[in-house]
Amino acid sequence: MCESKCFTLLKDPGSYTPDTIDLNQDKDAASYWFPCFRNLIEKFATQAAESQRQTDATAIERSEKFRKSYLEKLDEYQRNTEVNATNNTVLGVRELLELNETQLRLFGFADPWQQQKQLENTAALAALKKRLEELDAIDDNAARWTELVRGVLAGNMFDWGAQAVTSILEQDSKFGLHAALDRIEKRPWLIDNLDAWLQRLRGNAHKCALIFVDNSGVDVVLGMLPFVRALLQRGTKVLLCANTEPSLNDVTSRELSDLLDKCCKYCNVLAHAWHDQRLLVYANGQRGPCLDMRTLPVELCEAIQKHETDLLVIEGMGRALHTNLYAKFNCETLKLAVIKNKWLAEHLGGDTFAVICKYEGAS
Repeated sequence: MCESKCFTLLKDPGSYTPDTIDLNQDKDAASYWFPCFRNLIEKFATQAAESQRQTDATAIERSEKFRKSYLEKLDEYQRNTEVNATNNTVLGVRELLELNETQLRLFGFADPWQQQKQLENTAALAALKKRLEELDAIDDNAARWTELVRGVLAGNMFDWGAQAVTSILEQDSKFGLHAALDRIEKRPWLIDNLDAWLQRLRGNAHKCALIFVDNSGVDVVLGMLPFVRALLQRGTKVLLCANTEPSLNDVTSRELSDLLDKCCKYCNVLAHAWHDQRLLVYANGQRGPCLDMRTLPVELCEAIQKHETDLLVIEGMGRALHTNLYAKFNCETLKLAVIKNKWLAEHLGGDTFAVICKYEGAS
């Protein structure tokens, strides 16, 4: 974990809390999220059983134990909300998502979405070259960057932890990036600082961008990597950060390194940057799909300082909405996400598939 010197990106490390909503204090949020997780855990238990059913006869039994154990702990959290609120103990969605991963591992399910991630990565890689050609055909710089941002947002739709998207993916096996581009909210977005970001791109290139990525497949390969490529073309070094441990269909740092080896076959820009170490991959120290800046590995913190990071990009609901939405940083920050949960969208003043494009200058 980071020492205090590694919090240089945070404007006020002492007051930093990653969680956007506190279920101990917000009764309306609690009345939604606790039942929501009771429903989600049924799906996660099924996924866990299916991931090992063919190779382990105990998979179904263990998945049921996982389900019961999670629900017992969830009930305990809910019973203690008033006491914990009095003690100023924060309970965010982050902790309930991390509990899911902890319980899965406890009952022998290290990575239930592994096969799904592999299938989606393979399909996305096959489409990468064509996507890059589409982007390169856009002559206007502002229009191309607009499409790059839209691509990140559309890619972020591919999240097996979001019921609104799962329903689409289960019904339409051909649902891809372009279909997702048609689904996301039209501008003006719920939080829409795109014009300010485009204006900033008229200035000097950033020295180094720290980017926290989200899901495997379409999200990272067709959404985020073209965005990364465009930063590299501007002369910006990029530190790509992915999960240390598996969580839902989020890409891990090890998987991301393997993906980049394969992506280099389709893109010389990525290949040269990867070879020259202007594109680097780091583990983010997280075991769930959210992001707590207090638990970044020391190796990553040292790289942030060494490369004089002046741009932070945080992608996805877990990292940019459930956590860090209101966090302030000393460097320029771009937070990108599609809200795939109706309650959260309405809570923030929008609707399902509303877009967060929040750009903030250095504090």
